Amino acid sequence: MIAVSGRRHLVWAPALGPPDRLLTSLALALSAVGLLLVWSATRMSGDHALLVRQAVAVGGGLVLMWLVSRVDLRVLRAYVPLAYALALVSLALVLSPLGVRVNGAHSWIVLAPGVQFQPSEFAKVALALAFAVPLGELRDGQRRPGFGGVLLALVLAAAPIGLIALQPDLGTMLVFSAMVAGALLVSGAPKRWLLALVAGAAAAGAAAWQLGLVRPYQLERLLVLVRPGADPGGIGYNAAQARIAIGSGGLSGKGLFNGEQTAGHFVPEQHTDFIFTVAGEELGFAGAALIVLAVFALLWRGLSIARQAGSPYGTVLAGGLVSWIGFQMFMNVGMTVGLMPIVGVPLPFVSYGGSATVAGLVAVGLLQAVHRSKPMQA
Repeated sequence: MIAVSGRRHLVWAPALGPPDRLLTSLALALSAVGLLLVWSATRMSGDHALLVRQAVAVGGGLVLMWLVSRVDLRVLRAYVPLAYALALVSLALVLSPLGVRVNGAHSWIVLAPGVQFQPSEFAKVALALAFAVPLGELRDGQRRPGFGGVLLALVLAAAPIGLIALQPDLGTMLVFSAMVAGALLVSGAPKRWLLALVAGAAAAGAAAWQLGLVRPYQLERLLVLVRPGADPGGIGYNAAQARIAIGSGGLSGKGLFNGEQTAGHFVPEQHTDFIFTVAGEELGFAGAALIVLAVFALLWRGLSIARQAGSPYGTVLAGGLVSWIGFQMFMNVGMTVGLMPIVGVPLPFVSYGGSATVAGLVAVGLLQAVHRSKPMQA
């Protein structure tokens, strides 16, 4: 609360700087393209409910993006413990009778018939806010986080990653790990911590293997990556059909709404995890490349915001968010072209999915908050 003209007003942030208009424009453009591709992928079913839900998610996400972008980082910092606690509670509820299993992972909570959300998507936001505290709030005289700060950040990350491992959701675990690695890197933490993180991830993978936590379908996906032509009518079906759809688009594509593979629903989950196949077939290499370039441009703006942030906390927060979006884009596009295993992660801002869409746009709002909260130049 501050006094203005003799009256007291609640303000979002003092001395807000101007927003990064390019960042906002890129998020809007990607969301609009996503709506078109979701429409194309679902229109032959005659059920427009998915398109309407995605449009509602985009609209709600844009409102939250605008609201979050107007909050000063000092205000956000005050609510970090609450956001982190809510994230852990929601991830735990997924494992209760409230949770449901979708595509092999127990990752969703049903609120009402036809209404469900994926807590792990919002946990990404909470985790980015949380581990930026020990890594970005340095004591007097410190130039980079010390042992205690790095250890606390890893502990904060371990709790949600552990809960996600119980679902199990390998793709989200990898995204969380990438967020932690990116935050450590931009914080200036000693490189040995990154090496320790990699070693810890390898040890955790080995332990999961020994304890039988790795599901058979996950092993099959790894087999398809190593042997791309393995069982194209069975375990290799998704990967094979994705490559066929993308390759059939050629350079310029068959035209929006004219994709034969898309209309025939040959690629499973083509409106969600495999939305990039719709872009490849209907927009061609040129259109798909433009989508990737737009995401890269958004990441470039995010890295610029991290570099120019007015506080170490803002730098680490932006670094974690950029790592999230960048790694998830790499995983999604990579699995559709056969460079990465199929792990079930959406293409940021483009894939169908209310939770992922809203969380991604909130992440853009946080990047704007970091940008606008930096000290104004005289």
